[in-house]
Amino acid sequence: MIAGTHTHIQTADERILPNGSAYITDLGMTGIVDSVIGIDPKICLERVRRQIMYHMETAADNKKGQMSGVIAEIDADTGRAVSILRI
Repeated sequence: MIAGTHTHIQTADERILPNGSAYITDLGMTGIVDSVIGIDPKICLERVRRQIMYHMETAADNKKGQMSGVIAEIDADTGRAVSILRI
């Protein structure tokens, strides 16, 4: 299984590579949807606008969350991926 993450936006390029590895470029983010990587956007915007360090507060608990990832089926005998599914 080869999985990367950085941009926090799940890619749609999951596939089985020729030698049997399940692959996706970016798994995506798990966290609050209306946030900046889980942080209250207002604080992040003020930090950029004023160029002043602010204490980073997590986004409100009552906001909608999301979960991204993959489910990969691996053949136990060969160790090769059989399938990969984005969630």
